[in-house]
Amino acid sequence: MGEFGRVLTAMITPFKADGSVNYDVASKLAAHLANNGTDTLIVCGTTGESPTLSWEEEYQLFVEVLQAVGGKAKVIAGCGSNSTKEAIAATQKAATIGVHGSLQVVPYYNKPPQSGLYQHFQAIAQACPELPILLYNVPGRTGQNLSPDTVAKLAEIDNIVGIKEASGNLDQASEIRRLTPKEFDIYSGDDSLTLPLLAIGATGVVSVASHLVGNQLQEMIQAFSVGKIASANETHLQLFPLFKALFLTTNPIPIKQALKLQGWDVGSTRLPLWEADSDVTDKLRAVLEELNLTR
Repeated sequence: MGEFGRVLTAMITPFKADGSVNYDVASKLAAHLANNGTDTLIVCGTTGESPTLSWEEEYQLFVEVLQAVGGKAKVIAGCGSNSTKEAIAATQKAATIGVHGSLQVVPYYNKPPQSGLYQHFQAIAQACPELPILLYNVPGRTGQNLSPDTVAKLAEIDNIVGIKEASGNLDQASEIRRLTPKEFDIYSGDDSLTLPLLAIGATGVVSVASHLVGNQLQEMIQAFSVGKIASANETHLQLFPLFKALFLTTNPIPIKQALKLQGWDVGSTRLPLWEADSDVTDKLRAVLEELNLTR
């Protein structure tokens, strides 16, 4: 089932009207997710708007979320950076808080070669040898792809336990599975590709949709794992319009709007992200109503 379970939620960061972090709503949302299908919460990842959070805000979120879930779910801290020194410092500090793991994104903008990527992740893992690390490959955002060969080399490091694979490339995911031990966890970085990736040996999903349908995603993965493929496919197809609607514009704009449509006081996104326009909002509302997800 994997060290972090099947459904990992890439949690949004709620903000108040003045733009400050709403820790109270973050705690309530974290507890809600832990009670509704989420095995592990990823805090301060891309969906959590990490590029516009200060380190102090991130550490406080780690503390608040850990306390809120109270052992019902694990917590992975997003501590990645395009500076290896900065990523090490952030990860070491998060480890002292008591998080269960760290998400480490491919360094963005500076486009390191594969040898540099290997050295970057190796250095972080060696600096925090007791903390499980999940790699995060999302070339559409970082500008660089973490190759299957490099992933396979990194998988030999004891505390690098898996990858969030968000390249959208099924051939690449297959190659990673072929080259890594079965204990190395592959998580789909795209909700719409969870079922296809399960078919080639993935463990589960790092999900955005699980804010809304965590229990259904658990049921889909469980059905697949016991051979009920038709049932899993039925759930996948039922939820597919939601998966696509949540990426009508840049994540996390749609999921925040969907949560607001459900009555959650999660606030807006921080600039340079902006609010969902009326067309996106109308499409989200229609999908939520179709799936009976409105409150």
